[in-house]
Amino acid sequence: MKYAVLAGRQLFSIIFILASAGHFTPQTIASAASHHVPFPNILVPVSGVMALVGGLSVLLGYQTRFGAWLLVTFLVPVTLMMHNFWAVPDPAVSQIEKAMFIRNVTMLGGALLLSYFGAGPLSLDALIRPMSHRVTNKEAA
Repeated sequence: MKYAVLAGRQLFSIIFILASAGHFTPQTIASAASHHVPFPNILVPVSGVMALVGGLSVLLGYQTRFGAWLLVTFLVPVTLMMHNFWAVPDPAVSQIEKAMFIRNVTMLGGALLLSYFGAGPLSLDALIRPMSHRVTNKEAA
């Protein structure tokens, strides 16, 4: 199972790492401005940094709980402001925004799970955790 946790963590992180680059483009900043995001010239690049740092943290399993909380902090406002399908008059665009909203909600669930359970045994967190905090099989039994 430890390999499944590793693979899940890596697959989960990819979308944040890849999407973060787009947060530094004029098109993304203009899109955020059209969704009434305050201070889009500042907040959109900041959100890109949050997505990148959170995604890398989860990918590497380093400070994973903190990285997952960064992703939660990123996802909540982005989901509510950028994918507010209920406010879109065009039914076709509304359906796309609804799908993006649901996608983000599911990613929010994954980030919350990581914020609680951490990275798992195949991670930098597990590797550098002090020996005194590790539970051996004998102690767990």
